[in-house]
Parts: sequence; C-alpha cells; structure tokens
Amino acid sequence: MKEEIKEQFNFIDKIKSINEGKNLKYNIFTMGCQLNENDSEKIAGMLEKMGYTVTNNVNQADIAIFNTCCVRENAEDKLFGKIGEMKKLKERNGTIIAIGGCMMQEKHIVEKLHNSYPYVDIIFGTHTMHKLPEDIFKVLENRRKVEDIINIDGEIYEGLPIKRTDNSKASVTIMYGCNNFCTYCIVPYVRGRERSRKKEDILNEIKQLAEEGYKEITLLGQNVNSYNGGENYGFAELLRDVNKIDKIEKIRFISPHPKDFSIDVINAIKDCEKVSKIIHLPLQSGSSNVLKKMNRHYTKEQYLELVEKMKKLIPNVVFSTDIIVGFPEETEEDFKDTLDVVKKVEFEQVFMFIYSRRVGTPADRMENQIPEEIKHERFNRLKELVESQIESNNKKYIGTIQKILVEGKSKNNSNMLTGRTDSNKVVVFEGNDELINTTINVKILSQHMWYLKGEIIDS
Repeated sequence: MKEEIKEQFNFIDKIKSINEGKNLKYNIFTMGCQLNENDSEKIAGMLEKMGYTVTNNVNQADIAIFNTCCVRENAEDKLFGKIGEMKKLKERNGTIIAIGGCMMQEKHIVEKLHNSYPYVDIIFGTHTMHKLPEDIFKVLENRRKVEDIINIDGEIYEGLPIKRTDNSKASVTIMYGCNNFCTYCIVPYVRGRERSRKKEDILNEIKQLAEEGYKEITLLGQNVNSYNGGENYGFAELLRDVNKIDKIEKIRFISPHPKDFSIDVINAIKDCEKVSKIIHLPLQSGSSNVLKKMNRHYTKEQYLELVEKMKKLIPNVVFSTDIIVGFPEETEEDFKDTLDVVKKVEFEQVFMFIYSRRVGTPADRMENQIPEEIKHERFNRLKELVESQIESNNKKYIGTIQKILVEGKSKNNSNMLTGRTDSNKVVVFEGNDELINTTINVKILSQHMWYLKGEIIDS
C-alpha cells in the first residue's frame, strides 16, 4: 500500500510539472456526512500538491470535483442538476469534471452518467479516491475518460496529503465501512465492510494536529464504537489515549451504534475530561416493531435503559439523535412510540429525516410504503415537539458560564464571534479577532432557539 501511495505522489509531481506557471484552480462540491467532508479535505490536499488553488466559484475552476452522497434520494436530483449546469462550462473552458464518492458505487447512477452526461471526464468510487492523481494524469495526457471503481472492500491508505478547512477543529477518520446492514441504509453497499485504521496511525495524526495548533478533534466512523485496533484495543482504549495527547482540549465522536455501547466506552467517556459529554445516540425510531424491521438490534426499552445507565454514570451527560419518520409499515402507534422516547430523553439536538427509498436496500422492497402526506404530517408533529423541547432546554444555559473554543466569526453576523458549548450549542458573542482559536469563558445571556448569545468574562 505504501508503494501505491508512492506511485500516486509520482503522478502528483508529473501533474505539478504540467501545471507549472498556469495558475489553475479547483472547486470541490461536497455532499453528505462528515466522512465525505473529510474525504474532500484529502482530495483538496492532493489537488494543492498538483499545483491547483481553490476557488469557491465553479465558473473559474479548471477542475471541478463532485464528492457525492447517496443516503438521501434528493441527493441524486441535486447531483444531476449540478452536472447539467457544467455542460456549458465544459464547452467554454474545457473544465475537467470528476465525480466520486458513495453514489458512484451504485451501478444505475454510473450508467445514467454514461448515457446522459458523456462530458464527465472521471468517475471514481469510495475505494479508489487515492488514485485521483493517476486518473487526472490520464485525462491530461491522453484526453480520454476514466472510470475507476472497484466493488470490493477497499484498503486503508495512509499518507495522503490533506488540506483542512478549519484552523481550530479537525476530523479524523478512525474506521471505514459498516457491518450493520440496517434495512434502510445503502452505506454498507457503497462503503464496504468495517475496516479500522491502526491505532498508531490515528494517534500520530492527532499528535501532529495538536502540534499544528488544532484544539478540537472529532473521531469519525460509520460505527465508531465497533472500532478494532487489535489485541483488546477498542474504542474505549482509543478515547483514553487521545485524551492523553497534550494541547488537544476537546474530543467529540460520531456516530456510535446503541447496540455496541459497552460499559467500557461509557466509563471512558466518564473518566476522560476532554471527551464531550454530549453523546450522539441514533434512535431512528422509538417503536420496537419498526426497529426490528430496520434491523437495528435493540428495542425501545433497551434504548431507554441505555440512556438511563449513561445518565447515572456520566455527570451532566446529554444526548443528540437521528430519527427517521415514515419508515415502511410505520403505524400511528409506532410513531407515537417515537414521540414518547423524544419526550422521555429530552434530546439537545434531533436530526430528523423523512424516510427516503434507496435502490438496493431491503426497505425499498417492503410493502406498505407510507404515503408522502402522512410522512410530512408526522414529521411536522415531531418537529413541533423537538422545537418546544429545545426552547425549554436552552433556558437552563442562561446565566451559566461555558468554556468555549472560539471558532471564528459568526456566519450570520461578521461583527460577532462564535463557538460551541461542550453540548454542541452554538454561542455568539462580541470579541476581538485575536481570540479566534483560543478557549475562553462566556456567560450565557439569552437563548434564540438555534443559538445562544453570551458575553466574555474574565477567567
């Protein structure tokens, strides 16, 4: 594998030589989860080494990369709309168009690209992203289209360059793929089975980030708490080792699976002062009947028992979650079970989704698909409950002092700075730019549903 990466660096050098003095630009359009965002940072790192510089305006791009996600059905419509817009740009500027990511592992998507969008230059999959330099070189040298997709579980390639999008927070992928095969989810089919990175590679990457000034680390995986570093070294041991790294101040992780949340991981979260005490615990449904059809391997009662166990063992723990509304055969009683769990847990954040059929998944073949109007009606009821809880929960922050890593300027008000509480609540406050990437104390003054407002106080 080291030889493979070495070969790709040779292609990077060749492309850099071809591009020398040309001031060429790249644009990356990223869809989907933080794993995809982390992949895009690696793509950006490779492109920068080739001599391209980033532009946020795709019309100025000499190479346009689309890093796709296939979790939601509307992602396909978004992608094909974007690719359709690229045709004139291709004709005018000769822009190289490359499409990669999860969606490219779906045969019907690739066929549609070949048939309807023949001007696309490169199609690459989730297991061949590291070969992008070679693919680009083939296009530059031979002016021919490249399809670089394999349908077996990919290897883990270390040593790819990376261009981080943030100066204070960084994501670190600890494992790839998923073994769970939830009936609604396409991820195991497009990302492959679970493969864990070596613990030494993960810890060395985080130590390097700490030396570069990064303060907050998010550990990424489809199911982080099934991480396997070998020799009785699992996710709990990894958390404890990351917690020991100097200069790292905050550790977050997504996403765990409730069925794999063992007592050693709970104790590690309790013991490690740097590990955030908000736990993202995907529920998906509050109905045991629906959970069984989803192949989630836990019941409503087991989920609530797990929450209660963590509340007893971890001081100040809070929860966020994912919920799917309108799964096939979901009854009104099933949906009421979901509302019941939401009422009992009182999540800090809920990421709500209307069930979306995905070709190739068992749920897509299930009978009794829920009509769209019922899905939306239930979604709105859930949204109303969640928002009422968030407004109530936010009030407990007023008057408290929160330790905040200053991330930068607020996106909605450039005169304000922004950061997040340990529980991942957005906080805005007045302050000087010199405070960016430092940790300060902020007193919360008011709540505004999706953010808190505060003022800086002396330490």
